[in-house]
Amino acid sequence: MTTLVSQSLTLPCGSELPNRLSKAAMTEGLATADGVPTEALARLYGLWSDGGAGMLLSGNIIIDKDHLERPGNVVIDSPPSPQMHDALVRWAAAGTRNGNHFWAQISHAGRQTQKIVNKNPKAPSAVKLGLPGGQFGQPVALTSDEIEDIVQRFGICAAAVKEAGFTGVQVHAAHGYLLSQFLSPRSNQRTDEYGGDLANRARALMEVVAAVRAAVGPYFPVAVKLNSADFQKGGFSFEDSVQVAQWLQEAGIDLIEISGGTYEQPKLLGMVGMEEEEQQNVAQSTMMREAYFVDFAIAMREKVRVPLMVTGGFRQRAAMEQALDSGGADIIGLGRPMCVMTDAPSQLMAGLGELPRYEDSLSLFPSWLAWLGNLKTLKAVAGFAVQYWFYGQIDSIGRTGKADPTLSVFEATKQTMALQKKLTRK
Repeated sequence: MTTLVSQSLTLPCGSELPNRLSKAAMTEGLATADGVPTEALARLYGLWSDGGAGMLLSGNIIIDKDHLERPGNVVIDSPPSPQMHDALVRWAAAGTRNGNHFWAQISHAGRQTQKIVNKNPKAPSAVKLGLPGGQFGQPVALTSDEIEDIVQRFGICAAAVKEAGFTGVQVHAAHGYLLSQFLSPRSNQRTDEYGGDLANRARALMEVVAAVRAAVGPYFPVAVKLNSADFQKGGFSFEDSVQVAQWLQEAGIDLIEISGGTYEQPKLLGMVGMEEEEQQNVAQSTMMREAYFVDFAIAMREKVRVPLMVTGGFRQRAAMEQALDSGGADIIGLGRPMCVMTDAPSQLMAGLGELPRYEDSLSLFPSWLAWLGNLKTLKAVAGFAVQYWFYGQIDSIGRTGKADPTLSVFEATKQTMALQKKLTRK
C-alpha cells in the first residue's frame, strides 16, 4: 500500500530515510551499572528494526556518568574501551538490521539527575527542579571550564557512535535536560557569556552542535531535539524556539525534532504539570487535534526550511498523513505505541488506521480510589507512574522478546524503582 508515510526522505547531508516513520527516543534502562549496552538492549532494537520504521532513535546516551537521566543509561563520556566499542557495535548492528537508520540521541541530564545518582548535579545555575517528592537535589552552577569539557564530551560521544555503526546523531536540547536548561531564562540565571539574552543562552547548544559536526563530518546526519516551548511562565517561548531553529539551520543541522515541556510541565506526555501552563502565541490549525506539537511545527515551517520531525500524540494514520501533506512535519515520531506494538510502522504502512492508546486504560489507583487522581500532587505522581508501565514494556521486550500488557501500573512502578536501586548500589 502506497502512502505518504511510506515515502522516502533525503536529508540535507545526502542521507536517505526509507520512510517517514521514526521510533521516537524513549529511555530504556537496559545498560549495565557502568553504562555498557547489554544483549537485552540489542534484542530490543533488533525487534524495533524489524518493525519497519525508517529511523530509530535511541534513548538518552549520556556524556557524563555522574549525570544520568536514569540508572541503566548507556554512558559514553570518554573514548570507548574495546569492550565498550564491541557492545556499541552489536547494538548498532541490531538496530540497523532491516536497512533502516539508527541514530544515537546524546544528552546530559543536568539538574534532572536523580538524587540516587548525584545529590548535587551540575547545571547552568543553582536553580532546583520544582517537583515534589525529593527525587532531585540542589544543583551546582557549572564553571566555564566545565562547560567547555561538556562540549568536548558531546563530540567524543558522537565520534564513538559513528565509529560503532550508528547512522546519525541527535543532540537532546529539549524536555528540561542540560542544553534545554541553558535555553530557559528560568533555569539559566548566569551573567557570563552563557546567560542573559537568547544568543548567550543558546551558546552552549551551538558550541555542542559545532563540536558534533566536527566529529562526524559533513555527510553524517546531525539532528537536534528542541522544545517548541517549555510552557512555563518566564520560560523558553515559541518565539525563542523559532530563532534557535533558524540558527541551527544556519549551522547545517539535518533535522529538528519539535517537542515541548519539561519534568515540571510535562507537555511531552500530554500531562498538566504542577503550575498553570503558559500559553503560546501560535494559531490553531485545522489539523487533527491528537498530535501535541503539529501547530508549532506548521508555524515554524514559515521560518525554517530544515526537515522537521514531530513526536507526541499521533495515533491515527490519517492525522500522520495530514501532517506530512501539509508540510507541518517531514517525519512522524512514534513513542508509546511501540512499547507494545513493535511493528506499528509496518502495520501503518500496510493500511492500519489507528494505533492503540494504551495510556487511556492505565491508572496507578484502583477504580474505587480513582478520585485521588484529582488531587494535584497525586495526579502528577500517578501520571509519571503510568510512564513506568511503558518502562516495564520496554524492559520486557528487551529481556524476553515480548511485551507484557497484563503488567499493572503499580507492579511496573515497583519493578522500575527496584531495578534503579539495584543499578546504583555501590
